[in-house]
Amino acid sequence: MLTLICCMALIWAIWRVTFVGIRLAWGITKILFSVIFLPVIVIGLLLAGLAYIALPAVIIIGLIALFTGKAAVCERYK
Repeated sequence: MLTLICCMALIWAIWRVTFVGIRLAWGITKILFSVIFLPVIVIGLLLAGLAYIALPAVIIIGLIALFTGKAAVCERYK
């Protein structure tokens, strides 16, 4: 009986650690894409002479960020 309880607790702990790890990885990925990769891609498009693709992309992404507004608001400081 004690073995069963310990096994269940171990499975629960592994599940929680996995879930927290996935959430942290997703947050880091969002930060990397929005802060590093997106500006590099837009600058690369502009340098390659593809401004007709880069400018609408910036406008669309800007509008999405403006209307969702989740990236600009920190929950801790509300």
